[in-house]
Amino acid sequence: MKYSNSFSRLLLILMFLCIGVLGISQQKQTNNYTSLVSLFKDWRAFEKPPLLKGAPDYTAVSFNKRLAAFKALQSRLNNIDTSSLLIEQKVDWMLVWAEMNGYDFNHRVLKPWNRDPAFYKTIFTERSDVPAHEGPTHHAIIDLWKYTFPLSDADKNNLINQLKVIIPLNEQAKLNLTGNAKELWIAGINDIQSQNDDLKELLEKPGVKQDASLQNIINQSIASTEKLVKWLEAASYKKTGPSGIGKENYNWYAKNVHLVPYTWDDQVVLLKRELSRAWTSLKLEEHRNRNLPMLTESNTVLDYDSLKERSVKSYLQFLDQQQLLTMKNYYEPALRAHVGAFVPKEKRNFFLITMHYDPRPLYSHFYHWFELAQMDLEPHASEIRRTPLLYNIFDSRNEGMATAVEEIFMNAGLYDDNPRVREIVYILIAQRAARGLGSLYAHANEMTMEEAGKIHSEYTPRGWMKTEKELLKFEQHLYMRLPGYGTSYITGKALIDDAMAEYAREMELSGKTFSIKNFLDRMNQIGSVPPSIGAMELTRSKIGGIY
Repeated sequence: MKYSNSFSRLLLILMFLCIGVLGISQQKQTNNYTSLVSLFKDWRAFEKPPLLKGAPDYTAVSFNKRLAAFKALQSRLNNIDTSSLLIEQKVDWMLVWAEMNGYDFNHRVLKPWNRDPAFYKTIFTERSDVPAHEGPTHHAIIDLWKYTFPLSDADKNNLINQLKVIIPLNEQAKLNLTGNAKELWIAGINDIQSQNDDLKELLEKPGVKQDASLQNIINQSIASTEKLVKWLEAASYKKTGPSGIGKENYNWYAKNVHLVPYTWDDQVVLLKRELSRAWTSLKLEEHRNRNLPMLTESNTVLDYDSLKERSVKSYLQFLDQQQLLTMKNYYEPALRAHVGAFVPKEKRNFFLITMHYDPRPLYSHFYHWFELAQMDLEPHASEIRRTPLLYNIFDSRNEGMATAVEEIFMNAGLYDDNPRVREIVYILIAQRAARGLGSLYAHANEMTMEEAGKIHSEYTPRGWMKTEKELLKFEQHLYMRLPGYGTSYITGKALIDDAMAEYAREMELSGKTFSIKNFLDRMNQIGSVPPSIGAMELTRSKIGGIY
């Protein structure tokens, strides 16, 4: 009995000791994560620059003044003990780390305020299909798509106040733009000119002509933007330098900012492989389908409207009935808002060509709009993931997932009713691999943007990138402005494939049944974070080799 009582007391003491240690560990974890969230708020407040004459200040003087404060924020982050954090909290730590690296890289290398005239574009008429606008943008952009015309008094006053940034920002641009990136400079002029077109269209919006104060600020903005265009054009002949950032910088940026564990050389190999795979698969599909009727284009409004309605229903019903995704009530309206309208054949670009044959491959890519609706309507529990990551760090996740599901849904049987549509999916993959490959050579300064565009055009099947040149220019310009964005569709898809494979392997090893629905649902719950670290949260293990 004495032995039993002694043993019981010993067991009780050990239990209390364990509870105490566990409590200390949990408290440490809570304190460290609370510190991270607090730091994140301070970091985001710092990242937004101070104002100079009513516009964000991107002058060299401002950056130099703020450098010590930035270094202090980095030090605070590095001093947080991550050993006690949960995996999802460590992922949040890495997101803050990546954003700070992005600020550092912009300051040291990319310098969009110094090298890239398009950085000073203020007016955006459409929402991006990813969490934030693609490419470097300044901190006072105006999203006209958020306004409904005619404007309420409150919205009118808000828009007038927003428009007031254009004149001082354009004047600041003339001081800051001292870079020598020839192709970025010349291509960027078109972006600033397009702002004038958007402002002139704004004058025609309902109710604008009846408001003298609003008309006045718009006309002043037009005049200021026209002056900036003329200044850019006059200075363009002096620009002689390369626009690419070089392989070494590209590698650092990929690894430390966008958290993509592939070097420039790795990405060349990967994109060449995907380009070859897409072409080969296309030719095998064409052979397999040789006895089936060819796809026909919709060449009337009536035909296209009928096609898109059938396609919306087919696509959504397939996802639901085949249990590929937990369907949310906001998915259908999110998709229907972007189903597209009929476009005459002579005006169709690459993507519009595919949509007038069968829009379901691009509707699969419009998974983007499901993700954005989720961000709007079901904000992430983590404050760090609730808003878009800075510097387009989300690109490998959002563009990678949208590209991955095109093939996932195809292989799950989406086109069993018309196998020739599978050909479009491989054409899309080839186009994305070709344009990304061209962007890699452009950033290595081994090709000009025009030469990179030729890879993009010549290696896209059926000549579908040769029909409308503006898309080609837009895409290669964007990818020069933001290293890695052009490749993110394919590199991100590869990382999604890795995550899915590891998740499936773990299910098999534990005797569980793999479910694509569970996989996609979990990835959506994790949010728009790079798949290299999102996969850590999914599988509780390392993916991609470096994180």
